[in-house]
Amino acid sequence: MDDDGGNGPGSGGQPAIRVRELRKTFRVAEREAGLRASVRSLIKRAHRDVDAVAGVSFDVAPGEVVGFLGANGAGKTTTLKMLSGLLHPSSGEIAVLGHTPARREREFLRRITLVMGNRNQLQWDIPALDSFEMNRAVYRIPEAEFRRNRDELVELLEIGDLVRKPVRNLSLGERMKAETAAALLHRPQVLFLDEPTIGLDVTAQKRIRAFLAEYNRRTGASILLTSHYMADVQALCNRVVVIDAGQVLYDGGLRALTTRFSAHQTITVGLPEGGADLSGYGEVLESTPDGRTSLRVPKTQAGAVAARLLADHQVSDLTIEDPPIEDVIEQVFADRSAVGAR
Repeated sequence: MDDDGGNGPGSGGQPAIRVRELRKTFRVAEREAGLRASVRSLIKRAHRDVDAVAGVSFDVAPGEVVGFLGANGAGKTTTLKMLSGLLHPSSGEIAVLGHTPARREREFLRRITLVMGNRNQLQWDIPALDSFEMNRAVYRIPEAEFRRNRDELVELLEIGDLVRKPVRNLSLGERMKAETAAALLHRPQVLFLDEPTIGLDVTAQKRIRAFLAEYNRRTGASILLTSHYMADVQALCNRVVVIDAGQVLYDGGLRALTTRFSAHQTITVGLPEGGADLSGYGEVLESTPDGRTSLRVPKTQAGAVAARLLADHQVSDLTIEDPPIEDVIEQVFADRSAVGAR
């Protein structure tokens, strides 16, 4: 496994989450189009097996924040539902804080939470504060502890003026912050977050990220995060697990992912004279009127190209950067045959 120094399975101690050869197979009905096929299916229906998760293995250490990445249909949400006990695995082993999730034991449920960005848990027609009170009763949180946790979450998420409004009157970003507070009132030690910032504006996304980082710092909770926003992953995670077609393609450090799967770097150079043709140094990605040009060059040649630019031109500014993490993830999928199932 590649790693770049984050808390990982090899960091010692019992993992908060342990997954071994996890599989989930769904039996799906098949039917051809047309009236004849409809009648035939009433007598004998054809089925096929679909592997949503096909032998996934990984660990998450106590206090670790791990990005769980993959395209739509890769098996991310199915895995989170098995880890939280909503689905029974077809085979394999799962342990979360020493519990078997499918048993749905009360102590297990008190120690975890699942936040899904496209699902509601707050009651629509009443203020969020009233839903918080219902959660207190469900989780049997002592009154003093509940008030302390509630007030801390309200302060961290900056929703003091919002929790008294009916949920239906809140914007999506405001509602998502209230949903997050409701999910954390019982101080879970493991957070399963499925697209927690989906549909939010940039400001709301930043606030949710900052809150999750602070919650992790204060409580030492482990977090497994899925997101299509790479800014979420870069802000919160040192390590990522990338899956495709229900299998793990990569498990390791975020920086190591860039090093391993990115064959190019971007050189941005500023020239006081402007207007120079730099196509002979690499692929021109962008050229601006103020004399700044971005070039895509092979990583192995980046140093030499930068040296040539400095020797050939009067350079006012020059930077060398790795590509955006989105491009790197795309390269992981493109190189699947070379990576293999890990």
